[in-house]
Amino acid sequence: MFRSSVAAAGTFLTRHCRRTSHGACGTGIRMFSSVSDPEIKVCIVGSGPAGFYTAQHLLKYHKSTVIDIYEKQPVPFGLVRFGVAPDHPEVKNVVNAFTQTALQVRCSFHGNITVGKDVSIEELKQAYHVLVLSYGAETNRLLGIPGENLQGVYSASSLVGWYNGLPENRHLNPELNNETAVILGHGNVALDIARILLSPIDMLKKTDITAHSLEALQNSKVKRVVIVGRRGPLQVAFTIKELREMIKLPDTRLLYDPSDFEGLKHTVKDLPRPRRRLIELMIKAALEMNSEKEAENRGAATKEWCLRFLRSPLQIIPSDDGKRVGGIRLSVTKLEGSAESAKAIQTEDIEDLECGLVLSSIGYKSHPIDPSVPFDQREGLIPNKLGRVLHAPGMYCSGWVKRGPVGVIATTMNDSFETADSVLQDVKSGRLDVSASKGGFKVIEALLEQRGICPVSFSGWKKIDCFEVAKGKKAGKPREKLFGLRSKARQQPYCTVMKPARSLPIELQ
Repeated sequence: MFRSSVAAAGTFLTRHCRRTSHGACGTGIRMFSSVSDPEIKVCIVGSGPAGFYTAQHLLKYHKSTVIDIYEKQPVPFGLVRFGVAPDHPEVKNVVNAFTQTALQVRCSFHGNITVGKDVSIEELKQAYHVLVLSYGAETNRLLGIPGENLQGVYSASSLVGWYNGLPENRHLNPELNNETAVILGHGNVALDIARILLSPIDMLKKTDITAHSLEALQNSKVKRVVIVGRRGPLQVAFTIKELREMIKLPDTRLLYDPSDFEGLKHTVKDLPRPRRRLIELMIKAALEMNSEKEAENRGAATKEWCLRFLRSPLQIIPSDDGKRVGGIRLSVTKLEGSAESAKAIQTEDIEDLECGLVLSSIGYKSHPIDPSVPFDQREGLIPNKLGRVLHAPGMYCSGWVKRGPVGVIATTMNDSFETADSVLQDVKSGRLDVSASKGGFKVIEALLEQRGICPVSFSGWKKIDCFEVAKGKKAGKPREKLFGLRSKARQQPYCTVMKPARSLPIELQ
């Protein structure tokens, strides 16, 4: 779900901090701190990039800040662990920087805690001076068309969670016994899924893809993936890296309709360079890759994929038994406007496409975490100004719940720095009262113990990490992710794995 820039984010962050002198924050605001500053107890909800970047910035620019990061999963790192494609290991290197943040003496990780359920926002507000909501966008946008609930229709995030080891998607069991899959959406997630569905098994065996999904993909009958978008080539949301990977995918051939690219050569010259290079690659793939070797490779390929433009879903067509996907009905669209701002307008023309699997990759939105937190239901965001939650003193937000599920990892990083700067400004100006002492996690820990909730510390995560890596090594993989952590970690016998002085329980040996 993150772009290729994730891989370089840790390096960028280090260089950025080195260049910033005299306490100057990333947004150009100068902040000063000393050990005599009042202690600020900060609670961050969510351990993905937004949460960790916010923590990193606060720790750097206020020497008396003490941070607790709460996470509903027993393991940290959010979409870096559960969203990044298994065959993009370089993208996950950013966890090295996050680990250094988590290991700081003034920062603690507390996994396996669902804020809003296990502990309330009001209880956290009583225990901390600052509350930062960084829990991302977990809710899928619905298609809103007939047949959406048929067997064989899935959200892109659920499939990504299935092959990445997200506990709630463990039992997804996607329909892979049909030759044709349709993916709705022209973003990087759509291309990631298409690549996983079509990749040679020997390539996937070397990744950290989960064992059960690897077995299912090995038995998959999917040989054709159609990636459908409402608009045209100029409006695609994926990036050149993902497109190039698909074009070079072994044992696959790319199917294009040349008419989709007529006249674009004259248009692309005025586009920004990244967009121009992307469109030029699509044009080259569609119209110019006609060498004898390429023709031979295409002819020998056993799988194929294509980008279908100017099509919008109208209905999921049921199979003969009325329970499963039999196909999809698409409306032919036309564009109004120009370039990236063009809007797709449905026409009366329709097309039916036979398929047995439909994956919706049309975006995500955040959900309200607690009735006490202001929330814009229409936009799926927490209303805020520079990360300050409106009408909620002491409450802040960062990441996708702040601005929506858009941008690359660098966008999230800068967004999180902005929120952290708002906190620091409010402390310095006196807008945020930090004079009273707060109990922090000690208070919350007592509540959790009463409620039978067993938190997972970062040392507990390191035990899980070591176990996964060791298990993966035996299988020739970077790691073998553990499944079912959420439910087991709530049982007292399993909690022993999270305590440094105790050994792994039987189920982890």
